[in-house]
Amino acid sequence: MTVHVTGSPRAERAKPRKGGVKVTFNGVLWALQAVFGFFFAGSGFGKVLMWDAALYAAAPDAVAWYAAVPQPLIVFIGAAEVLGGIGLLLPAMTRVAPALTPLAAAGLTLTMILAAGFHIVRGELALVPANLLLGAPTAVVAAGRWRSRPVAPASLTRPRLLGAIAVLAAVVLLTFLPTWYTMTVTQF
Repeated sequence: MTVHVTGSPRAERAKPRKGGVKVTFNGVLWALQAVFGFFFAGSGFGKVLMWDAALYAAAPDAVAWYAAVPQPLIVFIGAAEVLGGIGLLLPAMTRVAPALTPLAAAGLTLTMILAAGFHIVRGELALVPANLLLGAPTAVVAAGRWRSRPVAPASLTRPRLLGAIAVLAAVVLLTFLPTWYTMTVTQF
């Protein structure tokens, strides 16, 4: 079997799979951006809620490592995760400053590397695989959007703006509200 490889980014065409479904690297990147954008936005929002002293006091009962981290640092990590999660989606989607998307992905990757180091130092080795499983896809997005499949900047159009507003609304409805409800009403 002969395989022809060229340096052209367009040389890699979508290959039809069974049922005619095409899988492209760009499609995989968008899927990773959507899944992990929503995940990090929701996870980070839970940490941002730790600004409330009562929630912070109760947090170590649910998440043991919170007891070892000062409240302002947990809130800062949460804000970074929220911004990183939104940064995975909106700059590329709106094409306004799309170079921020790989930077957001790189920041989330760094956050997970630091979290893995923190858990190793504390002897919480069971938590390290989760950090690696969350950091690896964001590293793929960072590399993919930086080199292989960058999103070209363009002017903001009404459809892109409406799409961004819809995504922000979905983040609020699907991640922020359930997280807030779980942590404040049901007292996680």
